[in-house]
Amino acid sequence: MSGIERQDALKARYGAQTARAVADGPWNDVIAGLLAHRTVRAFRPDPLPEGLLETLVAAAQSAPSSSNLQTWSVVAVEDPAAKRRLSEVARGQRHVVEAPLVLVWLADLARLGAIGRDRDRPTDGLDYLETLIVGVVDAALAAQNATVALESLGLGSVYIGALRNDPEAVAELLGLPENVVAVFGLSVGWPDPERPAAVKPRLGQDVVLHRGRYDPALATGAIAAYDAAMQEFQAGQRMPEVGWSGAALERVRGPDSLSGRDRLRGILERRGFGLK
Repeated sequence: MSGIERQDALKARYGAQTARAVADGPWNDVIAGLLAHRTVRAFRPDPLPEGLLETLVAAAQSAPSSSNLQTWSVVAVEDPAAKRRLSEVARGQRHVVEAPLVLVWLADLARLGAIGRDRDRPTDGLDYLETLIVGVVDAALAAQNATVALESLGLGSVYIGALRNDPEAVAELLGLPENVVAVFGLSVGWPDPERPAAVKPRLGQDVVLHRGRYDPALATGAIAAYDAAMQEFQAGQRMPEVGWSGAALERVRGPDSLSGRDRLRGILERRGFGLK
């Protein structure tokens, strides 16, 4: 990648906030691919390559796993009716139906519980919040490995956190046992060139990078610059030009802004998670 291409990649990711250290730092094709990530919400109807699913799972299983517990699983959903039901949970997101493949990533503590029962060994540690966090982190790391792999093949994807709007409906649809919960979905397919996605700017590094100790001081100017970068991105994508900070604050305004996910603790308890 030339210096100009690197600058273009950094400008797409940061807008006018490009960090000089990144511009002058190490660079290779892997880093370039990571910076080129974009959320794809429009897919062609073309079928996916034979063996792709198994390749993505192999990439996912190559991610780190806390204590090698491997407390995650994934359900591959290709049936149109099942995708429509998942789309309903996600408040009608059309890309859930449009994509040829939806991967539902699970925090899965049931597998270790079953092994313990089979061998008459205690598994009381599964009843603690820490172990559920391990499962959520494991699932996220695995999914991101799969995302990097699929993007290297020219495919696109979009994460579907809205499956947490109704985890019980997802569990019923997918036949999930107790101690298994859907963390998020991932719609996968060939990006539609007629409806292209752009790289979304991120906060400047002077906001998120802390050296040695956390600095609680907000970089007010940097936030303002990022809001401007997001408004430019939103205009290019024909989205409401609301910036970032206002939209983010609206999203965390209160329980009524969480799309039903304020009920998650009670749902997890009903799903068998101890949460001690």
